[in-house]
Amino acid sequence: MTHHHALPDQRVTLITLGVHDLARARAFYHAWGWTPASETPGISFYQMHGAVLGLFGLAALADDQNRPVAELGTGAATLAQNFATEADVDAAWHRAMLAGARAIKLPQAVFWGGYSGYFADPDGHVWELAMNPFWSLAPDGSLTLSPDA
Repeated sequence: MTHHHALPDQRVTLITLGVHDLARARAFYHAWGWTPASETPGISFYQMHGAVLGLFGLAALADDQNRPVAELGTGAATLAQNFATEADVDAAWHRAMLAGARAIKLPQAVFWGGYSGYFADPDGHVWELAMNPFWSLAPDGSLTLSPDA
């Protein structure tokens, strides 16, 4: 029997998104179906599978990093949700559009064999919604790559 040990340093426990208008960002994520686990006047935290997503005012985030806001930008990162079926991708896409997301690339079959689309939240943070036929999701939706992935 092979034992797989997660490397303790290969983890992300908190993803913080800097947002221009915290009330607007909260309204978007609420409309998309996210429920905060904790909120203060300056930050919202959303419990995910084994990690937390935070929404934090951009000026406060820049101050916390001791950098000017202009240096933060929006970054070239993409957040992603994987789903078991194309229909699940389409349903999540529809919820995001109703919540006020900006479509970047409509969900579609992609060259690598899956199905995915991209949208931006009100602050320009890019999300991918995807179905990857080569990855199996746990019943709770979490993703753990197999050794041969």
